[in-house]
This record gives sequence, C-alpha cells and structure tokens, in this order.
Amino acid sequence: MKSICVFCGSNSGENKVYAEAAKNLGKLMVNEGITLIYGGAKVGLMGVIADEVLANGGKTIGVIPDFFSDKEIAHTQLTELIYVKSMAERKAILAELSDAFIAMPGGFGTLDELFEMMTSSQLDLHKKPVGILNVNHFYNSLIAQVDRMQADQFMKPIHRQMLLDDENPINLIVKMRNYKAPSQEKWIKKIKNGE
Repeated sequence: MKSICVFCGSNSGENKVYAEAAKNLGKLMVNEGITLIYGGAKVGLMGVIADEVLANGGKTIGVIPDFFSDKEIAHTQLTELIYVKSMAERKAILAELSDAFIAMPGGFGTLDELFEMMTSSQLDLHKKPVGILNVNHFYNSLIAQVDRMQADQFMKPIHRQMLLDDENPINLIVKMRNYKAPSQEKWIKKIKNGE
C-alpha cells in the first residue's frame, strides 16, 4: 500500500480533535512511506493533512476541479497538483492513483466520495480497502445505518465487511494492509434472475 486517498472536510470542524487527528494521520502516512492522495485544497482538514505530510517530508498529490482555481482554494505547494474539469473526473483520478481510501470527518462531498468507492467495491470494479477513521465517534450513526442496511437485507454481509472502520489510525492502516477483497458471487446476475 503505497498511496492512500484521504477524503475529508474542506472545513476543520468546531472541535480541535479533528485537526489533530488529520495531523496524526498525516505523520503516520509519512512514517509508513505512504503518499497522500486527496482533493487538492488548502482549506479545512484537507489543508491540515496536506500541510502535515509536507512538513514531515512526505509526498502529496492533489486533484482539484479547475473551477476552484480562481477561488484561492487550491494548495499550490503540493508535490503534484492535478487540475480536472469536473467532480466526476476528480473522483475517477483519485481512485486511479490510490491503493486505498480513508474517510475522515467531513460533509456531503466526503460522504459522496466514500460511498462511490464503496459502491465501486461492491460492484467489483476495484478490490482496494475502504475505511472510516471514526474520529470522536463522528461516524457512529453512519456505521449503525450501514449495519441496519445489512440487517434488513438491503446489503449482503460480504458487502458490509468491505467497509473497515476504527478510531485509531494505526489500527485502521493495519486492517487495510490485511484486507482481502471478498470473493464475490455473481450477485448482480442473481438479482436479474430473481433469485
């Protein structure tokens, strides 16, 4: 695992624990020799983690839509900054460049990115680990909702197991390194056949 895409907020949140967690994850990634792939902004948790990786001598690759370039949001001090035309292209390139994905606290954009990677995994479009860094129990309700989806049979148990989570970044990275994508049955075909 040489690169991890971190999805997180363009705001820092009101509790300082979120920024501290972003710094800790950034340091850990540098210590593990892992490149940060992220949304390319210099604001919020996105800026915090990128700055921490850079301050510790790590490599950062940002991918940002060009319509943000005139708003002084882009982090121009990164190892590499890639401008794209759309949010969809941004997500595609983030996915292509990354060996794994971590969602930290954030808003709609973070959830969009997390669920796109989970859906792609469910559809067997990639076999990369996807994890939630559950800082300050931020994602407890979301994890409970995902468990409910599986319990009420809107999601297969093997698909629920694809979403890793931990409150500790070291433990989460260990889980991600040990992750083996499940061998998937042809569940889409079964759905089409009414099975």
